[in-house]
Amino acid sequence: MRLVGFSAFAAGVALLPLLFPNNYFVTVVGVSAGLHVILAVGLNLLMGYAGQISLGHAAFFGMGAYASAILTTRYAWPSLLAMAVGLLVAGLTAWLLARPIVRLRGHYLAMATLGFGIIVHVVMVQATDWTGGPDGMAGIPPLNLLGWEVDGDQRWYGVVAVAALLAIWLSLNIVDSRVGRALRAVRGSEFAARMMGIDTTRAKTQVFVVSALFAAFAGSLFAHQQAFVSPDSFNLLVSVELVIMVVLGGMASTFGAACGAIALTLLNEGLVVFEDYEMLIHGALLMVVMIFLPQGLFVGLSQGGRRLWDALYCINKNR
Repeated sequence: MRLVGFSAFAAGVALLPLLFPNNYFVTVVGVSAGLHVILAVGLNLLMGYAGQISLGHAAFFGMGAYASAILTTRYAWPSLLAMAVGLLVAGLTAWLLARPIVRLRGHYLAMATLGFGIIVHVVMVQATDWTGGPDGMAGIPPLNLLGWEVDGDQRWYGVVAVAALLAIWLSLNIVDSRVGRALRAVRGSEFAARMMGIDTTRAKTQVFVVSALFAAFAGSLFAHQQAFVSPDSFNLLVSVELVIMVVLGGMASTFGAACGAIALTLLNEGLVVFEDYEMLIHGALLMVVMIFLPQGLFVGLSQGGRRLWDALYCINKNR
């Protein structure tokens, strides 16, 4: 079933630029949506499957972006090597951070990750010699994939689409693996999981690191695609938006997180004229979804569609 869903999702992504060539919402907004899909799918592993709340995910997003920006701009490193360093830095930071904070639960964990995100954001603003401070860094070179330079909206759409599909595929495989089963056990009852012999601390640490790697990967792509980074792109509101994407689509659903990311990206684009009320509208939307579709849009509508199909089948069968 998941293979069918992945194939359908991939087909839709591949057909969009063919059906709507040079369309702004496909080639420009589609790239932004693809980056959000990578972020949301990674965060969903932590929140949806492991039940661990993070309000500092934008920090890892920023680490990947600034690592690529600094190394390629100031030291002329190859973009792939800079990306690898960004992943290494984010992964090591996540591992060191996870050791103490994964022992926390609920709002204590949320506050700890929130504090971490604020610290990283302050460093981005204050370390002007490295990050450019509040003004950010410009002139980041295009992504170079073994001699193939990624420039232009069409090329970026293709690269980000492949990256997003890879993120979804990796997430599906993790969920179906032994680690994924351990994470679901931890989410259900951490005490019961320990009684079953699961090393809950190790499982939560692993998923925290993997989630950070997804974010850093998206950050590196973001830096090269925008050719500019600033601390405002990685603040608390970005972390909150990522949480909304996961909850909106449906936690513990990889396709739900992906759909939530796409839906919120399109909503943000449509709310450009109401920029001052953006967070207000986000909050209202989240309240409506939690009241009427607590499982999330994708999961709730999927279940509703199956129930409707079963009802129609029973009606036709009884005629």
